Amino acid sequence: MSQKQLKEAFISNLNGTSLLEISAGLSLPPLCLLCRGLLLILHYLHHGKPVSSRTYSLLLDFLVLVSPLVFSCTVLSPIIFFIPVILAAFCAAIFSKIYSQTKWKARVPLGQIVKEFQKARLDPECIPAITVFRVYVNVLTSISILAVDFPQYPRRYAKAETYGTGAMDLGVGAFIFGNALVCPEVRQKPHRTQPRFSSLARQVFSVWPLIALGVGRLLSVKSIEYHEHTSEYGVHWNFFFTLALVRLAASLLLAIFPKHKAWLVALAVAVLYQLLLSTTSLKTFILHGSDGRGSRLGFLDANREGLFSLFGYLAIYLASVQVGLWLLQRRSSVRGWLEALGGLALAMLGLWALLQPCQAGTEPVSRRMANLPFCTWVLAQCLLLLGFFVLADLSLVFTKLLVKGCSVPCCWKVVQPPDSRKKQGMEAEPVGRQDKLSQPCLISAINKNQLLFFLLANVMTGAVNILIDTIHSKAAFTLCILHGYMFFNCLIMYILHARNIVLKFW
Repeated sequence: MSQKQLKEAFISNLNGTSLLEISAGLSLPPLCLLCRGLLLILHYLHHGKPVSSRTYSLLLDFLVLVSPLVFSCTVLSPIIFFIPVILAAFCAAIFSKIYSQTKWKARVPLGQIVKEFQKARLDPECIPAITVFRVYVNVLTSISILAVDFPQYPRRYAKAETYGTGAMDLGVGAFIFGNALVCPEVRQKPHRTQPRFSSLARQVFSVWPLIALGVGRLLSVKSIEYHEHTSEYGVHWNFFFTLALVRLAASLLLAIFPKHKAWLVALAVAVLYQLLLSTTSLKTFILHGSDGRGSRLGFLDANREGLFSLFGYLAIYLASVQVGLWLLQRRSSVRGWLEALGGLALAMLGLWALLQPCQAGTEPVSRRMANLPFCTWVLAQCLLLLGFFVLADLSLVFTKLLVKGCSVPCCWKVVQPPDSRKKQGMEAEPVGRQDKLSQPCLISAINKNQLLFFLLANVMTGAVNILIDTIHSKAAFTLCILHGYMFFNCLIMYILHARNIVLKFW
C-alpha cells in the first residue's frame, strides 16, 4: 500500500467511543480555564498585581489551557476518567489556599461572602462563556485534526465511519453550534427594526471567505494527492462549503419565520429529514451510492454525504440560534445566571432523555448522515460544555470577591451592587484593575482571529503530514510535534493580538 492509502485506512472504518467518555473529556477545558483563573488570582494575592510579562502570560496560558488537552487525547487517554478528578482536586487546593489566606487577612465569614456573591452584579454586555466555548472548540479541533494521524491518538476518538460517537464527530457539530451563537440574528438588538432580509444580505457577504477556503482546500488536496476520507463529505465537498451553505440557508429561514421560534423550525427540519431517511431509499443512497456498491458517478452521487448532511447541520444551527437568543437575554446578576445555569441543565437533561428513545425508534447516531439522533446528541453535549464554562466562570467570580482588586482575563467583570452605588453616589463600575490595555490572554488572542487560527492549523497539519511519517511515530516525538504545532499557532495569534491586528477584511 502507498503512504496515501495507509493514512486513509488509518482513519477509516472506525466506530467511536462511549457517550460517558466524551462527556468526561468535555469537563477538561472548563477545569483548565478554572485552574488558570485561580492561579492568576493566587499570583495577585501574593504580588499585589497581575502577571505583567507577555511571555510569562503566554507560557502560563499554553501550559494550563492547551497542553493538558494534548496529553489527554494522546498518552493520557487510557486514564481519561481520572484526569478531571486530578484537575478538580488541584483547583480545590488552590482555592483552599486563596481562601485560607484571605480569611486570615480579612476575617470575613464565609456566609457573608456567599451573600455578597448572590447579590453581585455582572457586566451584562459580555458573556465570557460564549467566547471561551467558541475558542476551545477551535483549539480542540486544531489538536485533533493533526493528532488523529498519529498512533497515540485513540482510534475511538476519530470520526466514526457510519454509526457511532467519536470525539471528532462532536467537533463538527460543535463548530456549527458555536457559529450560530454569534450569528447576526442573535446579535441584532431586539429594539432595532431592520429589513427582513438584512441578515441574509450580511451572511451572503460574510460567507465568501468560507467558499474561497473550500475551493482552495479542494484544489490543494487534489493537486498534491493528499490523503482524504471520502465517506466523510464526498469527493469534492468539505466542511468549509457546509458551514457556508448552512449559514445562508439558516438566514433565509430566519428571514421567513420569527427568529424566536427558531427551535420549532429546527425541530421541523430534523424530523422531516429523519422521516426521509427512515421511509425512503435516501439512507441507502447516502451509504451505498446510486448503484448500491458505493459508486461516485456525477456530482450528487460523488458528494452525497456532504450535501444531504446539510439538513442535519441546518437543524443544529437553528436550534443553536435559539440558545444564543436565550443566553443574550439581559442578566446582570449572579442570581440570574445561576437560574440560567439551571435552565441549561434542564434543557441538556431533556435532550439526553430523548436521545435513547430517539435512537431506539430510528437508528444510532450518525455524523455521516447527520440524522436526528446526531443532532440531539450534539446539542446535548454542547449545552453540557457551555454549562461547564458558565459554572467555571461563576466560580471565578466568587473567588475574585475574596481577593479585592484582582482580575482574570475572559471572565465576568463584577460591578458594584445597586445598594453600594446609592450610598456612594456613583455609577456602576467594574471592580478590579481597569487598565487601558487589557491583560494579555491567549483566549482573547485566538478569538480575535478565529478563522485564521483554523486555517493556519489546517495548513500546518498538511505540512506535517507531507514531511513526517506520522503513522509510525513514537510517543515522545508525537508529543513534541503536537506541542510545537499548537504553540506556533498560538504564538502567531498572540503576536497579532499584542499588535491589535485583526485579519478580517469582509
